[in-house]
Amino acid sequence: MNERQVDLAHTVALGSIDDVDHHEVQELLDTEDPALRAEFITEIGQTREALAMLASATATPPPATLRTRLLAAIAAEQPPVAS
Repeated sequence: MNERQVDLAHTVALGSIDDVDHHEVQELLDTEDPALRAEFITEIGQTREALAMLASATATPPPATLRTRLLAAIAAEQPPVAS
């Protein structure tokens, strides 16, 4: 794979694909080169796996008071006025 294709795989893994990228990704998935297609799909999977490991390694629990504060903020909201 070339650098652009690796970048596209990372974009797919991050879920931040736009219309232009989507077209290029579809071309890669539709390619008649099974090795290229497999390499692209593998790169997406490996990137997702690395992102998941990073997320779990850096995750921190929310403050204990967050739920209480959120519920209080929701309760304080005024219902919409019917017209």
